[in-house]
Amino acid sequence: MERSVAEIREKLENKEAVVMTAQEISELVDKGEDVSSMDVDVVTTATRAIMSGTYAVLSFPVNSPVCFKRASKVLLNGVPAHVGPCPNESLGIVDAIVFGTAHSVLKHNYGAGHVFRELVEGKEVNVSVVTNEEETIESQVKLVDMPFAKLYATRHAFKNYAAFVNGSDKPVNTIFHATQFSPDMHGATLSGCGEINPVQNDPKMETIGIGTRVLMNGAEGFVIGEGTRSSPAKPNLTGVADMHKMDAALMGGFKTSAGPECIASWAIAIPVTSQSVLDAALQTDSDIPMVVNDVDKRVMIGSSTYADAWKNTDRAISFNPDACLDCEVCKPIRDCPMEAIQRKDNRILLNRYQCFNCGFCSTVCPGGVFTAELGTLHFEMEGKHQDVPIVLRQSDRKRAEEMAEKLKEKILSGEFKLNEMVERIYP
Repeated sequence: MERSVAEIREKLENKEAVVMTAQEISELVDKGEDVSSMDVDVVTTATRAIMSGTYAVLSFPVNSPVCFKRASKVLLNGVPAHVGPCPNESLGIVDAIVFGTAHSVLKHNYGAGHVFRELVEGKEVNVSVVTNEEETIESQVKLVDMPFAKLYATRHAFKNYAAFVNGSDKPVNTIFHATQFSPDMHGATLSGCGEINPVQNDPKMETIGIGTRVLMNGAEGFVIGEGTRSSPAKPNLTGVADMHKMDAALMGGFKTSAGPECIASWAIAIPVTSQSVLDAALQTDSDIPMVVNDVDKRVMIGSSTYADAWKNTDRAISFNPDACLDCEVCKPIRDCPMEAIQRKDNRILLNRYQCFNCGFCSTVCPGGVFTAELGTLHFEMEGKHQDVPIVLRQSDRKRAEEMAEKLKEKILSGEFKLNEMVERIYP
């Protein structure tokens, strides 16, 4: 079975194509139904997760022309930016590159991911510019004031990722946990959206390549190549999209015990052009390996599957504020990596818009205000069977499934156009 993207695009234009989300296909497979190339033409996929390999290129005015010659340092809400590469001499304009892993010098657990989200939300960001004459200029800027604001991926949309445990006898500070990682394998964290992950559904990169149109944080963008440390066995992508068209709910900052990280979201349409693409789409979470790493040594110690994380588990957190015990120190408020939990007028509140569905609150709340079945890792290590409860998810499967459904709707309506790549990443 071989079909071209042009053939599938023609079927779409004639309203004859069948578009399904990766989740819908997996549900059919789990029911024991056969799915052939006659049943589906396009599979929509998505992932939302912490993606450190992110940076923004921003260009905006900070003052009138000739007020300063060049900027030497720039802070956005206290988050350092790299000035340039254009000097914009005496124009009152700053070009800046902001790394997604940059941390604020003013506010603990605040970083570039938070700045990116607040800009897209339309909020005003404080700008501090140190000129090469060592003068400081304070200003404010909104995304609407930025003629150029692009978000770039250097290492996104991994072909799933891994689970982590701490096999040492001491707590570990790491980007793979919201708080110190407890020792002696008392809990596990994970990343990867399993069966709906984009590259998981096209592992040979037959349809995803340079020039492939995608949705990055809800905005149309393009794949521009392979990501850093990418390989045919473990591929990931680079890409770019315009921040002006992004959805703030799909991005943001995420607190970890090693500092704030950056959240990003991708949705990609996979045209079913060959049997190998279809075979990949037919794999369910139970078929997809999830490597288990020791976070202390960063070595593989076992292997599970994504069924441990996503089969018969809760995508979202159940919230029962009446169960609150009014603890002197509310651990969910203290530890929430998204600061989505607050107390107001002696009542606990959950901001669903801000929530990442990581589930950590359900593991630290003694009263059962927050509850969720997060799953348990089952794996063999040194000849012994291990069962380690999952305590934190660094991928948001709920919103990823919603993104895949939205992309499906956009394709069927003609709002999103399927396109052919310019060049294969791995020939």
